[in-house]
Parts: sequence; C-alpha cells; structure tokens
Amino acid sequence: MMHPMRTRGRLLILLLFAWRACWAQAVTAPPPLAEQLGRLLAEAQTEERIPAVSAAVADRFRLIWSGAYGLADIENNVRATTGTVFRLGSISKPITAVAAMQLAEQGKLDLDAPVQRYVPSFPAKPWPITPRHLLGHLSGIRHYRGPEELLSTRHYYDLLEPLRIFADDPLEFEPGTKFRYSTYGYNLLGAVIENAAGMRFMDYLKRHVFEPAGAERIQADDVHRIIPNRARGYRRTRAGTIENCALADTSNKVPGGGMVGTAEDLVRFALALLEGRLVSKQTLEQMFTSQRTRDGRPTGYGLGWYVSPRAGRTWIEHSGSQPGAATDLLLLPERGLVVAVLTNLERYPARALSQRVADLVLKTTR
Repeated sequence: MMHPMRTRGRLLILLLFAWRACWAQAVTAPPPLAEQLGRLLAEAQTEERIPAVSAAVADRFRLIWSGAYGLADIENNVRATTGTVFRLGSISKPITAVAAMQLAEQGKLDLDAPVQRYVPSFPAKPWPITPRHLLGHLSGIRHYRGPEELLSTRHYYDLLEPLRIFADDPLEFEPGTKFRYSTYGYNLLGAVIENAAGMRFMDYLKRHVFEPAGAERIQADDVHRIIPNRARGYRRTRAGTIENCALADTSNKVPGGGMVGTAEDLVRFALALLEGRLVSKQTLEQMFTSQRTRDGRPTGYGLGWYVSPRAGRTWIEHSGSQPGAATDLLLLPERGLVVAVLTNLERYPARALSQRVADLVLKTTR
C-alpha cells in the first residue's frame, strides 16, 4: 500500500498541474496587452491557488479580452472556459437595482412610496420603508443572522416566502438614519419589483435586462436546474488545502445574491448600462451617486453600487462573496472600462484582482 503522505503529495502535484491548464480568448485587445492580461490572471490563479478564475475586460466601451484559467470542477478535471458559469453573489444586487430604476422611469414604481403599496403582506414598521431605502441599504432591515441563514439549504419557489425569515423582526434603526448592508433588504426589493412589473422577477430580468444587454447566460442559481458549464464551488481550509464548499441553496436570496453568470456577460450587462441601453443617463447618475443619511453623511453606496473615489477617479463597483464563490465587477464609467472577475473559491479577494487588471489596462493604453 502506498504511504498516505506520498499519495497526498502526488495528488497535490496533479492539482498544481491541472491548475496551470488554461483556456483564454483574446477578443480585440492589442497582442501585448492580451499577453499581459493572460499572464496576470494565470499567475494569480496558480500562485494564489484559486481552483478557477474567469475574467473579462472592456475598454472604451467595447469588450477587448476574456480568459479563464484552472478547473471549474477539480474532482472531474473539468477546465474552466470563458463560458463557465459562476455564482455571482452580491453582484446580483446591481442587476436588481437596474430593474427597479427601469420601473421607476416608466412610472410603475415610486421609489419613495411605502413598500406595502407593492408588498401588502410585509408588516408595517414604526417608520415607513421605501424602495429608495432598500436600494441604498438605508432601510434598517437586518442582514444574515448566523450561519444557518447564510448556509440555508431550503429551496424556495417564489420571492415572498423567503421574506418570512426577517419580516417580523424589528428594524435595526429608523430608515434613512444609518447605512447598513442588507441582502434581505434586496430580497424585499425583488418582491416590490415583481409586483410593480406585473410579472415574475426573473422573467422581467430576462426580457428587460439580460436580452437587451446580450447577457443571456445570467440566470437564477437554481440548484435543481441543469445549468450547462456551471462551476463547482470550493473553500480553503485552515491548513491551506482546497475542499468542497458547504452546501447552500441561494433561492432564499435571488434578488440580493442568488444569480449565476459568466464574466463576459457581466461585462456586457455593464456596457449596456453605461451606454444607456438599460436606463437613461440621468438615472445612471442617480445610481452612481453616493446616498446620504438623513444628517448628510455620505454612505459610499449609490443605488445598487459602491462609489469609490481613488487617485482622482470615481470607481463604481460591486463584489460578491458566498459559499463557493468570490467575485467583483468594477467600472470606470467615463473611460468605458469594465472588469469582471469570477472565481469558485470563497473568501478570495476578487476586488484586489479586478483592480490590478484595471490598472494594467490603464497603464498599457494611455
């Protein structure tokens, strides 16, 4: 019988070899830039031991490069490709925000009306909660409470049932007085959107967001459906080894963190947004402007997006983190620069990698 340590060593060698396998596609980037982008992603994937990473880049409002490295499924030795579908985590929130703002433009959704106008079953609180509060994380609705909610394995078939998880809980503060990030607030926003639109939430997104953007592989992370090219999720143990992530059914938070998609489709979604194909320029400015608490303090979060000044530029961004995934979507609107980074390793700092990609593009294409 082979010694356990020797067997473990051979497995590690096989994994390292597999992680170096890559499949990348340069779209229209100049060869030097495409080579540098590929090298940056490949080195990050191998040196930081990410099972799989996929990234896509747009510059000056057009997709210029995409690539994928590593294994989407380690156990079955399935390589990641640019068509691999990853969990998006909280990047689902800006998608949901776009739907809300579209309906507001159409006069179907009043951002400053009490949410009970659209979801009558949601209990009244001491103060009114509005869709605008929900969009900016100013509602006072709580976030997850313990791992049993974060790692829920119950499957939900609509958007109303998951509201019961938090609907009867007291608000953490008077709406508008504080910023506190809340995925559950976005769950309620999804139910508001569904009622205002008069159709199922994901059906609305498909027709009015994904199809116009050419981003049709973004969809609900339904654990029961067969989703082609879906990546498996992993986590790193305290000892530094890679293992399968915990089970989690994200149907309890579809509007706030329950979608999947590809890096290319995220870039297409962002480009459609920047180019005015999803909402007007005036609406986009609202979304990209930091909200303020009632006493005038900026929150650093607009309507569905983080707003982050850095080195004289205003970056628009949203990341995602959940079992089996760490993701980031980064925009520099005036440049038409968009970077999407998706991984199947939870707790990986995807935001730092997307910024490195963006900095490389800016440095190389002045």
